[in-house]
Amino acid sequence: MHQKFKQVSLVSVGVVAGVCISLGVSALANKEKPEALPLTELRQFTEVFGAIKSFYVEPVQDDKLFSGAISGMVANLDPHSTYLDQAAFKELRVGTQGQFGGLGIEVGMEDGFVKVISPIEDTPAARAGVKAGDLIVKIDDKSTKGLNLTDAVSMMRGKPKTTISLTILRKNESKPLELKIMRDVIQVQSVKSKMLEDGYGYIRITQFQERTGEYLVKAFNKLKADKPNMKGLVLDLRNDPGGLLNAAVGVSAAFLPQNALVVSTDGRTEDSQRKLMASPEDYLRGKEADYLRELDASAKKLPMIVVVNGGSASASEIVAGALQDHKRAKVLGTQTFGKGSVQTILPLKNNTAIKLTTARYYTPSGKSIQATGIKPDFIVAETPEGDVIERMREADLTRHLGNDQKAEEVKKAATDAKDSADKERKPVVFGADDDYQLKQALNFLKGKPVVEAKVQQTAQAGKTDKADGKTEAK
Repeated sequence: MHQKFKQVSLVSVGVVAGVCISLGVSALANKEKPEALPLTELRQFTEVFGAIKSFYVEPVQDDKLFSGAISGMVANLDPHSTYLDQAAFKELRVGTQGQFGGLGIEVGMEDGFVKVISPIEDTPAARAGVKAGDLIVKIDDKSTKGLNLTDAVSMMRGKPKTTISLTILRKNESKPLELKIMRDVIQVQSVKSKMLEDGYGYIRITQFQERTGEYLVKAFNKLKADKPNMKGLVLDLRNDPGGLLNAAVGVSAAFLPQNALVVSTDGRTEDSQRKLMASPEDYLRGKEADYLRELDASAKKLPMIVVVNGGSASASEIVAGALQDHKRAKVLGTQTFGKGSVQTILPLKNNTAIKLTTARYYTPSGKSIQATGIKPDFIVAETPEGDVIERMREADLTRHLGNDQKAEEVKKAATDAKDSADKERKPVVFGADDDYQLKQALNFLKGKPVVEAKVQQTAQAGKTDKADGKTEAK
C-alpha cells in the first residue's frame, strides 16, 4: 500500500513539524576540535564545480551551485536535517507562531510529485476536500513532476483571497481531480477544548507553538470553571506533528509535579546533553511570566488519559512519554510516529541556517523512542474495523536515525505498527460524538472496559507481515 518517499519537507504549507531548539550560537562555536580537512575530497569537489562551470549546457551562478551543494550535504544525513535558505528560514520562524499564509497542508515528495501528508484542520485545503495521500500533479497549469519541493511550496503560497487550482491524483479515483482553493491566512488554533458527557473534559493540542502552554492553561481553567466537579480529562494529541520543545515541556509540567523529569537529550556535544524538568527555566523563554501559576491546582491530580496515533510525533511523543512514565496518565490509541531526535537551528550568514540533528531524546525512564514510537497502554484503532488511513512512521523514512537501544525493534516497528486501513473508511472527526477512540478513552475514565479493535488486538498478539524495507517519509 505504501509508496516510496524520496524527499520530505518539514517546512510545509501551513505547518512546521518537529522539535526545534534554537540555541542562538554560532554553528562552529565551542564544538569538538575539527578534524583535518579532507583534501582529496575537496579537490574532487572543486573538479566537479569547475566541470559544471565549464561544460554545463547553460551558465550557472556560483551561489546556486554552492547552495545546492550545502543542501545536498545536509539532506543526505537524515530526513530531519536540512539547509534553510532565506525564505525557508523565515518560514520556519513564522511557523512556530501559529500563523501562516497559504492553503493549510503538510506536504512531501513522492516519485517526483508533491504528496499531501496531512491537511490541517479548519483550513482552505481541508474545506476543499484535500485528503492525506493525494498526489498534487499540477499547481495551476504547471506540472509538479521534477519540481523542487521548496518551489512547489512557494507556488502554493500567495496573497489571501487569491485562487489556486490543484490537480490531484487520488487512490480509487479513475481520473484526476481538480480542486479550486482560495488562499487565506492560516491561523492554526493549537489548543481546542470542550466539556464532554458526564463532566469529563476534553483538550486537543494540534501543534506545539510558542503560546500553546498559555492556551492550555486558559482551556483547562475554563473547563474547570464551567464544571467545578470535573471528573476527568482526555488529552488528545492525535495527528499532532510536534513543534517547540519548550512548549512540550510546559504542557507536561501542567500535569506533573514540579521539577519532575520530562525528557532528556543526549548527543556528542555538551550543550546537547540536557535534562529538561517541569520547572519554569525549562519551559519559559526569556523573562516571560510563568503561565502555569494561573493553572487550577486540580490539573495535577485529575484522572486523565492521553490519546495518540501514528500522526503523533516529536513533541507529542515527549508529552505522552512523560505522562506515561510518571504514571500520571494512561496512553490510548495506536503506536506513535517515532521521532525521537532533536533538531538544532544553527544560524548562518545571509539569514540562512541549517537544521541539524544533534541529539536523541529519552523519556523519563530512559527509553529512546527513535523509530519505535510510544506504545499505548491500550491499543485502540480509529474505528472498530481499523484505522482510516495507513500512516507512515519514522521507521519508514529513508536514512532514518537508528535507535541506540533497540536496533531490532526499529525494523519490527516498521511492520507491527502498520495501521489496518486496507479499504476506504469515513474520516474520523476528532472529538465528535462518533469518535471511537474517544469513546474508549471515556470508558477508561469511567472505569468501564476499554474495547480494543480486533485488528489491533491481532497485531498486539504478535501478528507480523513481511518486512520489505519500505522507505516512505512523513
